[in-house]
Amino acid sequence: MSRFADALNEQVAREFAASQQYAAIAVWYDAESLHQLAAHFYRQALEERNHAMMMVQYLLDADEKVAVPGIDAPQTDFPDPTAPVALALQQEKTVTGQIAGLARLAREEGDFVAEQFLGWFLSEQREEVASMSDLLAVVKRAGESNLLLAEEYLARHAVGDQGQLDAGAPAAAGGAL
Repeated sequence: MSRFADALNEQVAREFAASQQYAAIAVWYDAESLHQLAAHFYRQALEERNHAMMMVQYLLDADEKVAVPGIDAPQTDFPDPTAPVALALQQEKTVTGQIAGLARLAREEGDFVAEQFLGWFLSEQREEVASMSDLLAVVKRAGESNLLLAEEYLARHAVGDQGQLDAGAPAAAGGAL
């Protein structure tokens, strides 16, 4: 297995972990009766799962071994309604660095097909960081006593891809959800 394939398998684990973290955030918001925030993060959880499965499909297509990973439990308790979004933004920034590292590795190995595959993910990460930054700003402005304003914002504005994959997205193993 190439270094790139090993690194991509590690990223599959990170994408599944991100999916679980977003599901945990969604559940936390649901328990707080902040259903728009919950719905947003349930969609984000599916999106991260789809990203993992796109990477799995790439590995299968490249005739590389796929290691479906176990993952650590996500954070499930938060001190206030801003903390989950702040965690999500930090997670998106971290993933952006990880994807850029994968692209760098593909280039070092002269694997231009892998580098091209990662181009979609780099664009996706730019959008994810921007939309999560906007959401964090709205939640901070709303403050704990006025979070219904953040709910209203999500009800009125499309944030992220709203669970829709664009036509140029890589195929996901088993199909995107």
